[in-house]
Amino acid sequence: MDKFERIFRLHAVLNGRKSAISARDLQEKLGCSRATLNRDIALFKDYLHAPLEFDRDASGYRFSTASGTFELPGLWFSAAELQALVFLQRLAEDSGGGILQEEIKALARHLNELTKHKRLHLEEASTRLRFPALVARPAGAAFAAVLSSTLRRQQLRFGYHARGSDKHTDRVVSPQRVVHYREAWYMDAWDEVKQELRSFSVDRMSNAQVQDAAARAVAESELDEHFGGAFGIFGGRPDKTAVLLFTVERARWVADEAWHPKKTARHLEDGSYELSVPYRDSRELVMEILRHGPHVKVIAPESLRLEVAKQLSAALGQYTP
Repeated sequence: MDKFERIFRLHAVLNGRKSAISARDLQEKLGCSRATLNRDIALFKDYLHAPLEFDRDASGYRFSTASGTFELPGLWFSAAELQALVFLQRLAEDSGGGILQEEIKALARHLNELTKHKRLHLEEASTRLRFPALVARPAGAAFAAVLSSTLRRQQLRFGYHARGSDKHTDRVVSPQRVVHYREAWYMDAWDEVKQELRSFSVDRMSNAQVQDAAARAVAESELDEHFGGAFGIFGGRPDKTAVLLFTVERARWVADEAWHPKKTARHLEDGSYELSVPYRDSRELVMEILRHGPHVKVIAPESLRLEVAKQLSAALGQYTP
């Protein structure tokens, strides 16, 4: 445990504690010698201005404040937390569009200073961590308003250009969640005009404006049921179950993939893999099936079999003279 970790642990042990704790007990909790503990206490008091005192009657240390609490000033994290923050910073840099970088510039400056502490190996982040955003869609200009309205619990007005129908509409919604899914950003919201839950691609929004009106609150359980019930980003309450059979070779990959929280699966005697997932809208599911080409067969329902067969036939037609 290095100095940063020990200071963080020392704060955690003392904060909110009413009774004093002996130096020996502190040494045991911090895993250090008495000399090291004395140096850490001096740093804690002189540099961080902690109201730490030694209670002679109790032969131990405690905070002198009545509440027994003290907050560490500024950014002060454990080694593991700093490494996690740098991980997130690097992820933001590679995520495409730089939208998160803009929102955490102040934090990034502090992290850059903290990377000078080489014992934490934070300086390795720029060369050792890579998160390529393949076929990513930039969040777009509306992202800040989407994030703000969602966190402030206020309605949002915006123009929307739907990819599927190619239609332009004006929307007023009560944002519920911001979702990052397959290298794209979405907003789950209650549509105030249509009076139903909908999911919107943030990059298709324009002229987004946070409204004064408070957002309608939708219960977490209802959101989970609607957006998480069926396979894919389109969500909705599932009304069908896809049964897919993967070859022995492809089963080694698919068996470890998280297709859906309510999936059921089994390995058959010949080594193939049968996977069942609930769905409502087949669009994304069909794309996922096509990704596996000849290594998967749709067993049920028949409507899904025909849809996949139609797509495969059309694809083959592209290569037929």
